[in-house]
Amino acid sequence: MKIIERDLVVLGGGPGGYTAAFRAADLGRKVTLVEKEAVLGGVCLNMGCIPSKTLLHYAEVIDEVAKIAPLGLLYNEPTFDLEKIRDHKTEVIKKLNNGLAALAKARNVEIIEGYGTLKSSNELVVGESTIQFKELIISTGSRPAQIPGTPYDDERVWDSTEALLLKEIPQHLAIIGGGIIGLEMAAIYHALGSKITIIEMADSIIPAADKDLKAPLIKAIKGQYEAIHTKTKVERVEATKEALILHLDNETQIEADALLVAVGRKPNSDSIGLETTNVEVDSRGFIIVNEEFRTNVKNIYAIGDVTGDPMLAHRAAHQGKVAAEVACGEKSAFTPLGIPSVAYTHPEIAWVGLTETEAKERGIEYVKGSFPWQASSRAMSALSDSGVTKALFDKESKRLIGAGITGKNAGELISEALLALEMGAVSEDIALSIHAHPTLSETLAIAAELVEKRATDTLNR
Repeated sequence: MKIIERDLVVLGGGPGGYTAAFRAADLGRKVTLVEKEAVLGGVCLNMGCIPSKTLLHYAEVIDEVAKIAPLGLLYNEPTFDLEKIRDHKTEVIKKLNNGLAALAKARNVEIIEGYGTLKSSNELVVGESTIQFKELIISTGSRPAQIPGTPYDDERVWDSTEALLLKEIPQHLAIIGGGIIGLEMAAIYHALGSKITIIEMADSIIPAADKDLKAPLIKAIKGQYEAIHTKTKVERVEATKEALILHLDNETQIEADALLVAVGRKPNSDSIGLETTNVEVDSRGFIIVNEEFRTNVKNIYAIGDVTGDPMLAHRAAHQGKVAAEVACGEKSAFTPLGIPSVAYTHPEIAWVGLTETEAKERGIEYVKGSFPWQASSRAMSALSDSGVTKALFDKESKRLIGAGITGKNAGELISEALLALEMGAVSEDIALSIHAHPTLSETLAIAAELVEKRATDTLNR
């Protein structure tokens, strides 16, 4: 076994891992990044966020064409060249992979390809080598959770990674899980011609989002999908030669040509040798860290999905910067007031800070400004007038505590609310900021104006 001595090692090259490695290198550390795949980027770039958003763009174009047809712009029914679509998706990923490789090289970050397993609190085994490190940042991410008893050996049963391969377009796709991943995959496959059935155990799809934000999406997909079953469990999946048969707990049976299981993700903490260290994990397998991302073992840090919810690439990236800075002796901590969540559905849903449900659960008194996009000239002209923008403000201080947007480009629009939240903006600050007109962004200002009782584009109530 070859012994290698290294300074700072990062285990995992996803958004958190490569960000930590690059930041530490910029601060003068000699960094070694251990990644099991041949490329950097992790699940997000290679098997998640980026390929899904690439395919969702196709779905968005198809949706826009369908909406504008009754208004006088007519196209033939779309036909699909799956090979070209897959090639485009691959090319997008490849360009980003190459960009990360170039950035790593420019920073002299050493990359070792292989699966890393801890041997002790200062030793990591990778292939035939043992790396003895001074400090370690764990960024091993997560993997799709599975439902016991589901026939995963059947090629018609997919997780999100397999769904994004786009091998075929099933006539009927059933999806277990009505969260963001399940609904984004539904949007893609529906646009490409599949009939969609969703089964969700919770009371509603996207359980974390407020009901008023979800309402426009629910209305839209109810008219498009075969069925949406909420408060429903799949008791078993029967694989026959002709179809997959889902037996639901309401005695309904669903026949599908393919099944996507999208019921959340599990941390990759159980196969990296943590048991050889004293690093503590919680009951769900998440590594326990403080706001500096230190574990209970002095020289080991952890970031990203492996540390808990929300499992988001942008959260992991910011955590990576903090962990790297702390490891380099800088004063840094992760104390965000909000982390945006976005469902890239049609329409999009985005929210940041506290939801109304969370505010009520915490006993926080708030005032709300909610502006329907039916009164937005830009939304109407963009065929997106089913949307809504709302902002929540602390009742006493009038500081923004949360915001939500449903509609076209909600994921882009939510960033203004995030900045206002982080800067401690009050309703007057947002209401008095002159926004360009006509824009979708001005809907946030109008929501704040409603709280200030000075809106003129709608009635103050």
